[in-house]
Amino acid sequence: MAFETLETDCCVVGGGPAGMMLGYLLARAGVQVVVLEKHGDFFRDFRGDTVHPSTLEVFNQLGLLERFLKLPHQKLMSAGAVFGDFAFQALNFRHIPALSKFIVMMPQWDFLDFLAGEARKFPSFDLRMQHECVGLMQEGRRIAGVRARTQDGDLQIRTQLVVGCDGRRSMVRSAAQLELMEFGVPFDVLWFRIGRHPGDRSQALGYVNYGKALILINRGDYFQAGMIVRKGSFDEVKRRGLGQFRHSILQIAPFLAERVCELRSWDQVSLLTVKLNRLVEWHRPGLLCIGDAAHAMSPAGGVGINLAIQDAVAAARLLAQPLREGRLDEEPLARVQRRREFPARVTQFVQMGIHAGFARVFQNPGPARAPWQLKVAVRIPGIQRLLGRAVGMGARPERIETCESPRPRRIRVLPVCAGIVTALAVAGGLFARTVWPRHSQRTAPLVH
Repeated sequence: MAFETLETDCCVVGGGPAGMMLGYLLARAGVQVVVLEKHGDFFRDFRGDTVHPSTLEVFNQLGLLERFLKLPHQKLMSAGAVFGDFAFQALNFRHIPALSKFIVMMPQWDFLDFLAGEARKFPSFDLRMQHECVGLMQEGRRIAGVRARTQDGDLQIRTQLVVGCDGRRSMVRSAAQLELMEFGVPFDVLWFRIGRHPGDRSQALGYVNYGKALILINRGDYFQAGMIVRKGSFDEVKRRGLGQFRHSILQIAPFLAERVCELRSWDQVSLLTVKLNRLVEWHRPGLLCIGDAAHAMSPAGGVGINLAIQDAVAAARLLAQPLREGRLDEEPLARVQRRREFPARVTQFVQMGIHAGFARVFQNPGPARAPWQLKVAVRIPGIQRLLGRAVGMGARPERIETCESPRPRRIRVLPVCAGIVTALAVAGGLFARTVWPRHSQRTAPLVH
């Protein structure tokens, strides 16, 4: 069997949003970086498609925004939902303190192909497709590299730093025996495609009725649709039959009547097992985890890809110089966690409040009536702007330090977060008891 050994400054495991952005930024800074992606291409459906203004601002600062927006996409200036027979606007992005005051809806494979193409312009960038990381190399306490499986044989990569960007089922995280806190989520998502007509609402993303919730993401001529169901109930849904599933869709969104017949097999439906977790420590000597490998987010708010990008920006800023100079120790890795753990905590706290709302939805199998609290909340002056700014920019958005564009106004994170939680509680009639220690469960480290 062929065997190869490679040396580099940094090895990034996983070619998702965090991995590709980190690889691009490190190569741009003159760091030798290898990115390993286990698949042969990026074409995998039902992944995050919402590129928020915070990410678009990063592209702007890098001088990539104009080229990025030439790719096929849809723009979302505001977002709303339909609760029973009550349609309302929840978010308005038009007043965000950024150049791009909208969310871009773009298939993630186009996003990743674009980043890969830009990164390949740097001689220090090396993207290796169909390279699966199967283990870590260790010298004492320090992680010294990775072992990868390729079509041509095994590969060893020796490096100053391994960065785990391999998602919510991170092999790097498990192999490094990093301790994980799990937070309960009451639902899963069943993803599928369904046709879209030109006259369909483009700003209404969520529909709630009959004890169910449906997400419809505009992809031009079709919707990426997600039925939110109780955790672990997919087998029960399948036992009831595809006809009953189609009927459930029609109960929530009757305007899809002519299109539900497109679902002819359960092979067209993909289960997303929703997780919400966070590492206690994101690093050890020679290793760092970011993105979903460090903090898996739920689909609520579509923020996962954007938090991952912000993690990558912060990591590149803090790690590029010590990597270039060959003097990386654990302190810069700890600084990355200190910088990015607060946004992860805030976002997960808010998501737990949203999850409590979905749990209430499941309790009423009949026709839904919007509570008066929701009707009052959406009429609070400025509430859509507040939520749009918080969702669009997130807590503690990062910045490319070398950019010459003017610094955006600083968001006051704590008032914004307090406003989000309060609005969610009033809108849903909820006072979610989201106390971290009570709901968290630490899992034993996995030994490989």
